[in-house]
Amino acid sequence: MKALEGITVIALEHAIAAPFCTRQLADLGARVIKIERPEGGDFARDYDQRVHGMSSHFVWANRSKQSLTLDLKDPTKRPILLSLLSKADVFIQNLAPGASQRLGLSFEQLHAQFPQLIVCDISGYGDDLARPGPYRDKKAYDLLIQSESGFLSVTGTAEQSVKAGCSIADISAGMYAYSNILAALLERGRTGLGKRIDISMLECMTEWMGFPLYYSLEQQSQPERTGAAHATIFPYGSFATGDQQQVLFAVQNEGEWQRFCDIVLAQPEIGQAEQFNSHSKRLVQRIELTKHIEQVFSTLTRQDIINRLDQAQIANANVNTLLDVWNHPQLKARQRWTEVDTPVGPVPTLKPVGLSHAEDYQIEKIPALGEHTTQILKELGF
Repeated sequence: MKALEGITVIALEHAIAAPFCTRQLADLGARVIKIERPEGGDFARDYDQRVHGMSSHFVWANRSKQSLTLDLKDPTKRPILLSLLSKADVFIQNLAPGASQRLGLSFEQLHAQFPQLIVCDISGYGDDLARPGPYRDKKAYDLLIQSESGFLSVTGTAEQSVKAGCSIADISAGMYAYSNILAALLERGRTGLGKRIDISMLECMTEWMGFPLYYSLEQQSQPERTGAAHATIFPYGSFATGDQQQVLFAVQNEGEWQRFCDIVLAQPEIGQAEQFNSHSKRLVQRIELTKHIEQVFSTLTRQDIINRLDQAQIANANVNTLLDVWNHPQLKARQRWTEVDTPVGPVPTLKPVGLSHAEDYQIEKIPALGEHTTQILKELGF
């Protein structure tokens, strides 16, 4: 039996945050019914056409779901929605601020009718009417939240801040929604009652900013932007090699620093020098040490350096492209790739993280817009 087999989720969702959450629930066996606008559906369907004409975002976040097209602004369709909710365990939405209340879909409006229902609201800044705050009604997208949370201030180079290359604000909100829903299902097993979950993208990203926030406690200077290097530990980052490649490694303590100098640089005297015998001292000497390290590395290939780092038991990594990740030998060895069906044929997909046995998860088709409308309406007696 799959962990969430028998659980029904009704999702009034679009873009990434809520769909990413419900995809995790679907992976574990939940039935996820995705309600979409009859005209166009989830607008993430049209972000790009990179996956055989389909959107890369939509393919990533929407496997194993059923698509029901429903015009919620039409009052004659409300009985369909209420019938769905009467049989559901979870209702999740990430509409614009205030939209769910206007549709009569707030927790307060639903709880009296459906006391078993868990309601999860995802918004940019929190959708609590009791404590709305000045930002409650502001629109919020991933990059905007990266900026508001301070993430951009610590990411990039000294000259320019840089956003994350993936939708980390959406992902963090989706995963906190997922974990809170799982906890709410456990709680309901004891109380018999659903509850409300109020997910704020800003609060999710602020939690993730914990280290830089504490580093700058009481108006101390915040970590500098250092590109692919660590802001407070050195050497810890990416360095050029003699074959025009990059290698990334991390020296975490003084024992590793000495082994790095002994084995990788083959210059033990540097490891014993007093001016380099702590993280803080090496950080001050970052520019000088970088030049020295890359001068040694210029005579070696990336593989030579990785071999020395492995011998010294220093953590290291290749600086991979996305093509490298598609062909990563570790993912292949662990058989983490499989296929998912789509309206235009199968495409590769990663198995659910943490699960290895096929009986523990499901990977079903990515739905075409409205593909399951007739089936679901017949089930409900419409």
